[in-house]
Amino acid sequence: MTAEPRLRSARSAPVQPGPHPELGLVRRPAFWLVLALLVAGAARMGVITAQYATAYPWALIAATGLFALLAVPFWFVVSELDFLEREPPALLVLAFAWGGLVATTVSIPGSAALDDIIAKLGSPHLAADWGAALAGPTVEEVAKTLGVVAIVLIAREQINSVLDGVVYGAMVGLGFQIVEDIVYAMGAVALAGRGDHIEPVVTTFLLRGFLSGVWSHTLFGALAGAGVGYLVVRGDRTLRTRLGVAMLAVLGAWASHVLWNSPLLRDGLGNGALALLAVLVFKGLPPLLLTWLLVRTAHDREAEYYTAQLATLDDPELVTAAEIQALKFGSRRASARWHARVRAGFRAWAAVRRLQRAQARLAVEISRGSPDLARWCHEVRRQRRTLTRLGHPEAIAPDGKGPWRRTASAVFSTALAVAVLWAAISALGGA
Repeated sequence: MTAEPRLRSARSAPVQPGPHPELGLVRRPAFWLVLALLVAGAARMGVITAQYATAYPWALIAATGLFALLAVPFWFVVSELDFLEREPPALLVLAFAWGGLVATTVSIPGSAALDDIIAKLGSPHLAADWGAALAGPTVEEVAKTLGVVAIVLIAREQINSVLDGVVYGAMVGLGFQIVEDIVYAMGAVALAGRGDHIEPVVTTFLLRGFLSGVWSHTLFGALAGAGVGYLVVRGDRTLRTRLGVAMLAVLGAWASHVLWNSPLLRDGLGNGALALLAVLVFKGLPPLLLTWLLVRTAHDREAEYYTAQLATLDDPELVTAAEIQALKFGSRRASARWHARVRAGFRAWAAVRRLQRAQARLAVEISRGSPDLARWCHEVRRQRRTLTRLGHPEAIAPDGKGPWRRTASAVFSTALAVAVLWAAISALGGA
């Protein structure tokens, strides 16, 4: 028998659940405006791509393939940030497309024009040293932030927490990063003057994709997106406060970008891979930590709200008290899946993941007061039966097992990342 949950008021919640985005999108003028901008950006990028395809076809294929592969883990991590209230794939694609088609085609001529202004108002020497640090971030961060604003205009109901702003901002930044890196790779091929060779593409991939990707446009976009999300959802704050926080977030993204592009420590902290690695950490770690804190805080607020919805259910077949606690934290969800894998095999791991997703979706539907609750109650029960047949009826990890595994995993991942960075820098000769 399907449980009838008691609904909580969304008005006082830190998140504001919205209906499905498919409802009425095409009736909104903003949708057609954004679509027109995407078409114009695609046409412009098509012209640029056609020029490179004619001159350097194999290099273009290599660049597109390498950076497309790089986009996969970034896409997975960003889309998983908001596990409890996942964003519609169509809007994630739109955000990615804005960054790759609109923001890039605006930024290429815009940054060049602003660089010329800096040279005229200041000096050619100033433009040579600081043009990339001042012109690029100023144009690019505005163009990318407008992508998150476009999502708000199209589907305001889908921006219901600060974390949503982070996700959409990161997706815009990811689209920008991938397309810009492909353009830079092809520029490196042309600059090398050796014809249709892929060596400059591989070098650009290591430098701009692998070494710089972790603290590049995806990160800057996430910072700015957090500000837009705060402006939209925090109706409990004054408009002046919300505008101030939004402007501060965009300024933070701009400042992080300026620091990354700046000539500071251009000569490094000495010679060799270790010195260059130290410079990368010095410039990239502050915004990375800031974004992590924002994501952690926003995730915790959202998790408290949605798990409170599940707590209104009085049916352990749908969710147990221990599972509610596990759903609140990404590390505990991962530990529950790992424990199922060790205890009952890969099928149990997959069933726990599907159960967690179904429970998260059920919490969202409860918050919306959706008539579709019976469907998701049925899905949760179906995954529960699968786990019961596998001898693992509850999606949790025993106390004491999860934290040790998470610590070991974090240490191993950090060591592996440093080793790979070291190898990549050494392969480039520390240059």
